[in-house]
Amino acid sequence: MDRIDYTILKLLQDNARETASSISKKIHLSVSAVIERIRKLEESGVIKQYTIIVDEQKTGYELTALMEVSLSNPKYYDNFSQTIQEMEQVVSCYYQTGEFDLLLKIACASSDELDQTHRQIMSLDGVKDTRTHVVLKNVKNIYSAIKKPDAGQK
Repeated sequence: MDRIDYTILKLLQDNARETASSISKKIHLSVSAVIERIRKLEESGVIKQYTIIVDEQKTGYELTALMEVSLSNPKYYDNFSQTIQEMEQVVSCYYQTGEFDLLLKIACASSDELDQTHRQIMSLDGVKDTRTHVVLKNVKNIYSAIKKPDAGQK
C-alpha cells in the first residue's frame, strides 16, 4: 500500500458513498486507476465491507455503556463469545489483556434495559466479575484507524 491507497481509504472512511469520479478529482488520478485500486483493496481484504456509522441516540438507544468482563477461566471464552453474538444490546466486543478479559460496548434504550443486560451477562457461565461505565458523551467515533503514511512513502 502506498500514500494514494491510504488517501483513498481515508476518503471512503469519511464517506463510504464517495464515487470513484469524486475521489479521482481529489487525488488527481484517473477514474479507472481509482476503481482498480479500490478493487485491489477489496480483494486483499484491506476493505472488508462498506458500512455506516449510526447515531445511536437517534435510533432509540439513549444509553451507551462500556462493560469490562472477567472470566473465571479461559475455557469459558468460546461459549461467552458465541452467546453475546446473539445479544442485540452488545454492539461490539474486544478480547483484551489486563485485569478484565473482555470489553463490551452496550447500547440500551434505558437504565432498566442496561440493568437487564448486566444481569444477563453476569448469569452467563464463567463470568466472574464485571465493571460497567456509562458513557456521558461520545467525543470521537471512527470505525477503524487508518495509518497515515510517512512523508517519504510513495
